[in-house]
Amino acid sequence: MENMEPIKILSEAEIRAIYRQGEDAVVSLIQSMNQNLLLLAQRVQALEDRLAKDSHNSSKPPSSDGLNKPAPKSQRRRHGKKSGGQPGHPGTTLKVVSHPDRVEVHRVKQCKHCQVALEGVAVEAVEKRQVFDLPPIRIEVTEHQAEIKRCPDCGQLTRADFPEGVTQPTQYGPEIKAQMVYLNQYQMIPLERVSETLSEFYGQGVAEGTIVEACQEVADEVQAVNIAIKTHLTKQEVVVHFDETGTQVNGKLNWLHSASTQALTAYAVHAKRGQPAMDAVGILPNLHGRAMHDGWKSYFAYLCTHALCNGHHLRELAFLQERYPQAWEQGLVDLLLEIKQAVDNAKLSKASNLTSVQIEAFEDRYDALLQQGFQANPFLEPLEDHPKKRGRPKRSRPLNLLDRFREYKPAVLAFMYDFKVPFDNNQAERDIRMMKVKQKVSGCFRSTQGAEVFCQVRGYLSTARKNGQLVLYALRLAFAGKPYCPPFVSLPT
Repeated sequence: MENMEPIKILSEAEIRAIYRQGEDAVVSLIQSMNQNLLLLAQRVQALEDRLAKDSHNSSKPPSSDGLNKPAPKSQRRRHGKKSGGQPGHPGTTLKVVSHPDRVEVHRVKQCKHCQVALEGVAVEAVEKRQVFDLPPIRIEVTEHQAEIKRCPDCGQLTRADFPEGVTQPTQYGPEIKAQMVYLNQYQMIPLERVSETLSEFYGQGVAEGTIVEACQEVADEVQAVNIAIKTHLTKQEVVVHFDETGTQVNGKLNWLHSASTQALTAYAVHAKRGQPAMDAVGILPNLHGRAMHDGWKSYFAYLCTHALCNGHHLRELAFLQERYPQAWEQGLVDLLLEIKQAVDNAKLSKASNLTSVQIEAFEDRYDALLQQGFQANPFLEPLEDHPKKRGRPKRSRPLNLLDRFREYKPAVLAFMYDFKVPFDNNQAERDIRMMKVKQKVSGCFRSTQGAEVFCQVRGYLSTARKNGQLVLYALRLAFAGKPYCPPFVSLPT
């Protein structure tokens, strides 16, 4: 924002002195005051715009809304379905089992009406009710004893082999270590509370260092799987969703980057947000498919095809409608949602694309709305008598959005041209949201190593979960040295 000269409040005597200097002095004073008023108005506008932004009209996450969180105003149209589980949903309702683990019979001793003894009366029927609960749980300690024998021929001692993985006089087994990692990395409970939880559950407190070592062990075991996932995202997927969010690592701002699909997730942490970080992650520089993202300028440095998130566009248009209301804004919102509905209907009818007539009509309306927007927001060249400034001249917020819609039209409407491209980047936002949950639950990372372990473990567990695997089962496989890998992903040889 342009710097403003210090404001000086003139006294009446000073004003009269300027007046006595003549017309030119008065005009110069008023021009200076007008310039300051203009700069003040711009500053007030920018600050009010900043205060007016929240998760419903900008790319700010819901976690930033604080206690004054606005009422949700979804851009989605009502689907008309009843609330609750939909047809085909497996559900989690308790069902009676035919062979319970334990049966308790409650006998009738006397009549509740006349108090006659009924111990000797035959039972006519039994009403059954089943209670599902956990038995008391305690840690089971297995002692491994390896025999040692002396050979009668050579006199040398021979010890039997311990099972694989049994290397210390005392150690934790894979099941409880899987639960440590599950609580800390998946449920994102802080180390101290993980130790407290295990103590409450099993009567066995665990040192924080032991939990850290268990997480590191999983990260090492799943590294090859994560490399394979990154390779598959880079070379095989048609559309890959990208996003990034800030996080504190050792007290400094870092960025967690994600690349994902409905079946795969890859995370990486880096000190930078832009192109140096994306180069280091290594997916975008060699991406064969289409990159779906929110329009952050660094993404466009890569030569792959792009798709822009229209969820972001709808929120930005909502902001403009609130702060800079113009007719074209609502028209563009309606058009984007109408195209989305047309694409959804075409998919339901098993069509692979919209007709050329539909596409041409939508494009014409899109171009006409942009033209209407540019007419309502003409770009004003700086006045010749004003000093030249370095860089691109400042543009209004509506004009900035219109420029983006015009320059990246194929990326904005990619979901219309290619049915494999979704309307928005919600997949990436769902995958990145857990980082914000972690910050709320357990704070930030104490070290870069801890952040990298989180990325390795969390990416692996997210991928396993997307492919229908239970998280604890996936962790058991990792501790067994056979981490889960989706069948369509090729592990490096």
